[in-house]
Formats: sequence, structure tokens, C-alpha cells
Amino acid sequence: MKLEMQRQMRLEQRMVLAPRMIQSMEILQLPILALQERLEQELNDNPVLEMEEPSMSEAESPGSSDEEGSDEELNEKEMDNNKSEDFQRLASLGESYKEFMNESGSFRRRVRSDEPDPKLQAIKNTAALPQSLHEYLMEQWHLVDAEEPVKKAGKAIIDYIDDRGYLSVRLEQLHNKEDKGYCFEDLQKSLGLVQKLEPAGVGARNLKECLLIQMSQIEEDMSFEQNLVSEYMNELLANCLPDIAKKLQCDIGQINRAIERMSKLDTSPGLQIGRNQNHPISADVVVEESDGEYVVRLADNSLPSLTVSKYYEKVSKSKETNPKTKKFLKEKLQSAKWIIEAIEQRKRTLLNVSRAIVKFQKGFFDNGKLHLKPLPMSKVADEVGVHLATVSRAVAGKYVQCHRGILPLRKFFSGGTEDANGQARSWEAIRAKLQQIIDNEDKRKPLSDDQIRQELSKSGINHIARRTVAKYRNLLNIPAGRYRKKY
Repeated sequence: MKLEMQRQMRLEQRMVLAPRMIQSMEILQLPILALQERLEQELNDNPVLEMEEPSMSEAESPGSSDEEGSDEELNEKEMDNNKSEDFQRLASLGESYKEFMNESGSFRRRVRSDEPDPKLQAIKNTAALPQSLHEYLMEQWHLVDAEEPVKKAGKAIIDYIDDRGYLSVRLEQLHNKEDKGYCFEDLQKSLGLVQKLEPAGVGARNLKECLLIQMSQIEEDMSFEQNLVSEYMNELLANCLPDIAKKLQCDIGQINRAIERMSKLDTSPGLQIGRNQNHPISADVVVEESDGEYVVRLADNSLPSLTVSKYYEKVSKSKETNPKTKKFLKEKLQSAKWIIEAIEQRKRTLLNVSRAIVKFQKGFFDNGKLHLKPLPMSKVADEVGVHLATVSRAVAGKYVQCHRGILPLRKFFSGGTEDANGQARSWEAIRAKLQQIIDNEDKRKPLSDDQIRQELSKSGINHIARRTVAKYRNLLNIPAGRYRKKY
């Protein structure tokens, strides 16, 4: 087989996204907080991009007159001439400057003793990272008075405590016969000492042990609760309170009071310490009611108003500017105009999409979740006159603030079905109705999934299977009927 190179021509159509379109899609997809960071980065990287300051009118400006205006114009012209001379002077620097710098050696700026170091100031103003659970436990363990083998064993145990505060391995797995540093008895002693550290309940191997550790550190008398957890933990989890009352020869009310006291205990004590992973949420759109109508506006007051520097535009068009400098400025000017246009397009698209959502979901804003309608994104795209993908990017990570709370924009898009009266119901509205039925049930006789399905049928929501009810109940974190029963 002979290998050779050949030249051939081929005619084809290919869709290629320009950098301008890619940047526009990225800006559209960014939430308000991420957009603020992006604009700050652009302002630092692009010298042509400036923040537009509010201009004062002639009536507001004090002492404004024709003579002063002419003096200001003369001053601006003098400043422009000085700046253009500076550019020419910088452009004319040649090899003589490089030779001078090579002969004089490396340049070091003299730092005055009383001058603040900007790097040191930045380090001082930077927030410290939150302390992890492992670091918090190790600090306490260093203060524990114990023998050296027990101290080593305790460090090994702390290394295997997870974020929730539980020991994730068995002690037998930590015991290495070839390691002479500590024995299995040292592990047992150190585990008892680790379980006395803060937060209370840390170092437990299961939920039962976690509750018992916390109750042992409470000053109040919790002997009944300790006996309840240590002997009848499985029955408690299965909500078999009558069986427990019969075995303990007590009334169910005493057990309910004990459960209420134990509900104040923490089942995940390790989460009290450590990094907070919650991210701040800021609304991108605000919906306000005015005279029975809903007014939609963007919550972009914190965004800086950007503009292109007029001075650099003059320099880029000047014939006296160095060609290299002119090329650099033209690229930066083009980039600045692109991002300003992308921000304006983002505002228009997000505002139009939000208005379409409020138009189609007016029943939700008037009456709540039960009146949410099925709304596909294609319907909003046709209303606004954009592509379906544009709507998806516009609502990604965005939130709306209204009298119903702060809600994600994606919440308003869902499928659904028609009820017996022919009214469209979204799946979100059906789940809200299911939650309402369970909230209003008799807790002494909670409804089964089949009975919930029948209640939904009475309200006009037909064609819902029992397994669908169970699925929605699990999505809402609602336990089954026998676990909801109150004695």
C-alpha cells in the first residue's frame, strides 16, 4: 500500500461561532454576582474600559459660566497634548535605553520604612479560611493528658472522622500488629477520650452511640431517654411506640415527651465545625405589584455602568501614534465595545424572558403554587422571539424576587397535565397539593399513598398513579404513613 499526500478541494457549510457570540452567550449565562466579578476583571485587564460617572447638569454645577467653560476646554486640550507627547516619548525609546538599563544593573525601587507594603496589606485584609473539623479536634487533642501510645492512637482515630463527626472505620482496621506505636487497648482508651471532645457526640460510630454521648454530657437527668435509645433504638426508628410503652410499662405520653427532648440533640455534630458551603443568592429580577399589574425590572443597580475612554479613541485614530500602540488600542477598543453590547443584550433578553414568565404564570403570583401552569421553554422562546437555548441560558442560575419569596427562574418551567375540569396543572402544583393534603391529614390516622391518590382525584387531579404519589412524596422528603403517625 502506497502512502502519499494529495491536494483536493471540498465545498461544505459549517457553523462557526465568532468570539463575539461566544462572549455574548457567556455574559448572558452569568448570574448577577458572577457578572460583577467578570466586570471587575475586565476593568482591570482593559485600560480602554472605564466606569461611567454620573454627569452633572449645567444647572447643578456651581459657578458655571462661559468663561469657565472655555478655560476648562483649554485645560482639557493642554492635558490631551501632554498625554500625546508622553506617548510619543515612550514610543521613541530605543536601544539606548536598553543599553543604559543593562549597564546600570537591576533596578530596585527604594522602599521607605514608613511606606505600607501593598502585598502585606492585601494579606491582612484577606479573610482567613474557616477551621476544619480535623484541625479543631487536633487542637483539642494536643491538650489531652494521656500516655504517648494513647496520643498516637487518638491521632489515628481523628484522621478517620468524617465531616458529620462519625468514625468511618472500625477500630480493628486501625490496629496494625506490625506497628509498635500502640495496641488495640490504646485505641479503645483513646476513642473514649476523643468522644469527650467538642462538639458533643463527635467520634461516634453510629447514630445510637452519638445520641448516648450527647445525653451523657447533659447535666439534666436523661436516664429514661438513655434507656430508651440503648434498648429500643430500632423500635423508635420504626415508630412502634405502643410496643415500647408495653415493654417499659409506661404511657405513650412519657415516650413522646422523651422524643421531644431528644429532638434537640444533633445527629450530625461535625457539621457545626468546618467550612460553610452555602453560596449567597442575589435576585437578578424583581417583580413588584402596582395597581393590580406586575412590573418587572432588573436588579442591576450594583453593576457598574461601563463606557469606552474617549481619550484612547483619539489616540487610536491619531496619525502620530506608534503603529504597535495603535494596534493594541484598537484590539482593546473592540473588546470593550463587545462586552458593553453583550451586557446590554443580556439586560434586554433577561427582561423580556422575565416578562413572558410573569405573563404566563400570573396565576402563581396571584394565588400561589397551586396555580402554577405547565410552561415549556419553547413557549417563552416563541413569545420573546429568540432561540430555545437562549432562554435556557437566560434563566440559568438566575433568581426572581417577588412577594412569594426569592425563587429560581427555572422553577416556573415544568410539564404537567389537565385535571377533570380541563384546567392545566403543572407537576409543581400537583406536588404542592399533595403537601397540602398531608399537612391537613389526621396524624393519628395518616393517609396511605392510595388514599392520597383518592384525595387528589377529589380535587380534580386524575390519572395519578399510586407509585407517582410515592415518588412525589419522596421528593418532598415526606415519610410513609406509618412513620407519620402520632400516638
